[in-house]
Amino acid sequence: MIQGPASLPDLPVLQRARGCARIAVRGEAGRTRLSRLYQEGCGKIRLPKDARAEGLEAVLINTSGGLTGGDRMDWAAEAVDGARLTLTTQACEKIYRARDGVAEVATRLDVGQGGRVDWLPQETILFDGGALSRRLEADLAPGARLLALEAVVLGRTAMAETVRVGALRDRWRVRTEGRLIFADDLRLDGPIADRAAMAPMLAGARAFASLLLVDAEAGRLLEPLRAALGPAGGASAFDGKLFARVTAADGFALRHVLLPALSVLRNGAPLPRVWST
Repeated sequence: MIQGPASLPDLPVLQRARGCARIAVRGEAGRTRLSRLYQEGCGKIRLPKDARAEGLEAVLINTSGGLTGGDRMDWAAEAVDGARLTLTTQACEKIYRARDGVAEVATRLDVGQGGRVDWLPQETILFDGGALSRRLEADLAPGARLLALEAVVLGRTAMAETVRVGALRDRWRVRTEGRLIFADDLRLDGPIADRAAMAPMLAGARAFASLLLVDAEAGRLLEPLRAALGPAGGASAFDGKLFARVTAADGFALRHVLLPALSVLRNGAPLPRVWST
């Protein structure tokens, strides 16, 4: 939580952004079809038609234009009966300076047997004084596949922005039939600029990403992924999972690494068009 000086007078309570959107798809005759779509508040979902896409593609939109302390977004997706669903965002999510509280983003993914969900939001940009708590929970049936990405940029170097202080917490939990198979917690707060400069943290990098592939054949992609990442990241494969972390000098350099890495993890399938606009 980012707090201002104790001498500040009481400030008025401000309206906060609330958004919720849910999508469910099913496999039918070799195609992925929409089953349910729900939208509330500033959370929206659009389904662009793209002949290149495998399965259905959904673009998540936060119409509030960004998040600050006290805002909350909830996303949920379900793919059953062998359906394939790719989820992305219309643009980079921006986390602005928080007067008080933290912005919260919760994502829930449920993947049925033979299904696949690719969670590929564009980068999250953390501004100076921003505070974000983000949670990703996925429940997979046996034989289900999941590709998940979360990328963070600490200010925009092209705008000469520096994130001196802030708060970021990223929590991942992936389960198969309720059994925990992957957990990861990332926390970066307080004097972020100082801590990011430390060698055990980011060694001066201003952008980073985490990638996870859950697939029985994930191990065969380890060496191709390492080749795509180069010196910018590292990857490990274990028990049908492939996990990688990447760091880069800025958001542009990070995306330059992510594009070939995601191509490997998606077996050459093209990324959603919003990634190139």
